[in-house]
Amino acid sequence: MTYIITEPCIGTKDKSCVDVCPVDCIHGEDADEMLYIDPEVCIDCGACVSACPVEAIFADSDVPAKWENYVEINAAYFKK
Repeated sequence: MTYIITEPCIGTKDKSCVDVCPVDCIHGEDADEMLYIDPEVCIDCGACVSACPVEAIFADSDVPAKWENYVEINAAYFKK
């Protein structure tokens, strides 16, 4: 299991989640509209979930149906 950043992050990009991540797996360039979690590096600790002020981060198995496409969006970001 990994964690996924979803739509509420778009335009917000609050980096509180980055600050609490023990493995530095949350990334995003200035030009990106949101942040992304590298599924290969994430250790499933969940620290980012409570740190997110817009409640945009979910365990991959708990992503709301309306945002399921963000599972692939997060993974694809790291395949470029």
